[in-house]
Amino acid sequence: MFVMDNRKFVLESFDSEDELEQVVISNAEHIFGPSSIYLPKSLIRTVDGAGTIPDGYAIDLEGKCWYLVEAEISKHSVWSHIAPQVAKQIIAANNPATKLKLIDTVINRVRDDESLQEKFADQNIDPIDYRHVLGEIIASNPIIGMPIDSVKNDLREWAATLKVDVRLWIVQKYVEFNNPTNIAYKIPDEFSPIMTTQTVEDPVIDRSTYNVTISDLLDEGFIEYGQKFQMPYKPRNGEQKVYYAEVLEDGSLDVLGRKFSALSYAALFGIQDSGSTRTSVNGWHVWKLEDGRTLNEIRENYLEHINPDS
Repeated sequence: MFVMDNRKFVLESFDSEDELEQVVISNAEHIFGPSSIYLPKSLIRTVDGAGTIPDGYAIDLEGKCWYLVEAEISKHSVWSHIAPQVAKQIIAANNPATKLKLIDTVINRVRDDESLQEKFADQNIDPIDYRHVLGEIIASNPIIGMPIDSVKNDLREWAATLKVDVRLWIVQKYVEFNNPTNIAYKIPDEFSPIMTTQTVEDPVIDRSTYNVTISDLLDEGFIEYGQKFQMPYKPRNGEQKVYYAEVLEDGSLDVLGRKFSALSYAALFGIQDSGSTRTSVNGWHVWKLEDGRTLNEIRENYLEHINPDS
């Protein structure tokens, strides 16, 4: 339950899979990452012509990976609904004609969409290289990206058997107790799936990477209280500014006098202060130490420290 003033919001089931799909479309950057490009559902076919329609596709320029998106509600059967549907989608996604279609779709969209052009620019990708970079990403196997309202054991065990990576995100619906027309949706912080399977032999609940906090880095001495991170940022057609985040004793960050517990929202606050209209950013990648290392690099060092044999 969430409480706001005297208003209570209670957990409730999605009315339909379509409702969940719309939440995913509206918040795709907050699920698949700020450098992701989301494409709506469209028909794809296997080499032999069998058709299937995933709920969408997401291409992550920064992560250099792409997703077949299948939004699901947990009441659907894994064995009669999810498994056969995803199996056909994987086969169709690896059809060269499907991959070419997705690349062409992005190229056609980016010509007239400044927000998409900015995503490429943020990754230092010149327009002449758009198709080449997309081709390299799409050449890899897709990740099954599955936003879902809850995760059951059968789904976990089935996902672990697949030869492709499966990532599950929890998305939940909350309704005001005495006003059912007032609805809020809960999506993951910091683009964090609840589960990811890396290989057939080594399925993991990937808490190690996604649940690392600034407090963890403080406790192990990888950063210090009072230390300042910096983030240079130049909005389109604007002047470059440098923003600073001071580490507070409770593991939160002070940016321009505002306190944040999440790196990404701390970064977004600075970016929007610069005049940018961006709505998402990966704070682990944009905040840097004075020596130029990103917080993501520090996180990787921390993980190697606590898991020396992994």
